[in-house]
Amino acid sequence: MKWMRQCAVRRRQGAGVRFLLMLAACTLLALNGCSRFRPKPVYPSVYVVYKQTFLRDRVAAVSNRTATVTNGQELKVLEKGRRFLKVQTANGEVGWIDEKAVATQEIVDGFRALAAQHQKDSTVATAVVRDEVYLHVKPGRETDRFFLLQENEKLKLLARATLPKALPKGQRPPAPATPAAAGKPAAAGEDQSAAPVMEDWWLVRDAKGDTGWIYSRMIDVDVPDAVGRYAEGQRFVGAYVLTTVYDPDAEQADKNIPIYLTVLSPYKAGLPYDFDQVRVFTWNIKKHRYETAFRDKNIEGFLPVKIEQARDAYAKVPQASMPAPTFTYRVLAADAPTAVPDPVTGAVIPARTVEKTYRLEGNVTRRLLQPGTPAPAEAHPEPPAEKKKPAGRRRR
Repeated sequence: MKWMRQCAVRRRQGAGVRFLLMLAACTLLALNGCSRFRPKPVYPSVYVVYKQTFLRDRVAAVSNRTATVTNGQELKVLEKGRRFLKVQTANGEVGWIDEKAVATQEIVDGFRALAAQHQKDSTVATAVVRDEVYLHVKPGRETDRFFLLQENEKLKLLARATLPKALPKGQRPPAPATPAAAGKPAAAGEDQSAAPVMEDWWLVRDAKGDTGWIYSRMIDVDVPDAVGRYAEGQRFVGAYVLTTVYDPDAEQADKNIPIYLTVLSPYKAGLPYDFDQVRVFTWNIKKHRYETAFRDKNIEGFLPVKIEQARDAYAKVPQASMPAPTFTYRVLAADAPTAVPDPVTGAVIPARTVEKTYRLEGNVTRRLLQPGTPAPAEAHPEPPAEKKKPAGRRRR
């Protein structure tokens, strides 16, 4: 009898173990069945950053190409791996791509917001791209990039920013900026090595309307060769057509020769102003060449330059009151502090400026000022040279 009771106990224990195993198996089956009806995660789209790259059928040292994608192309994300994404093109091609080769939706939205913010900004100059280069969402080499510009592509310049050059990892930033870093000459005995190396960036817009920041050394201001050779060691910041004159004997195919207003600056980044010289180039019909008709130098000028056809409100002669090419630019006021670039945005905003308006009458450039009103004092990057008094005539 005792033996029979022990057998019954063992049977009941075995039945309990089998029941638990069956319950666990049913639970696993139920979970697997439910996962089939669970919605797959939806990922935001990504966009190709590289000029051209390939999708591959698997993440491995040896793989097959499934598609070719180019800069700006939108890709639907199907699956995320450790460093790679499984994506699908608009044509249904599927493959894996490196995360470094794409920009997220957040980055692209940042570029779209930048374009919308500056959609109505006026163009301060036009430029040409030297080589293939990316647009950045903010000034700086380490900021996010996306749109790829091609060599010789035309750009519209909107605003300038100047920031310290990014330092290598582990290197400490230098001491606070000295006068030399702000575009001023260093005093005698001043340590110029403490000044940070600055870089200029331009906010630009291309022909498609894409907007972003570009390193200033990757572009050249669009200036005709006939005028560009008169740079005299300076850099053209902008060139604007004031009017045209007709020269029937000119070598050019178009006999309507443009008259240019140009603004120039030294070949130096980090200046607390946009330009330090203004020149007007008129056309000599007899000699068939450009000549300097006006020059204003040693100034601290700021973009933009305004050009219009206007009358002289103070003219006493009827001929002078007729509309003529007129241009206006701003310079730093004499009592204003030197403009300092914003450490975050790099924008250079002067505290107070003086407007200078000139009118082109034939080949003569004349400043428009109310009679009896002295010209406002203005700041100068370099101490102005003293004017030498003409020697008096000797009596015979």
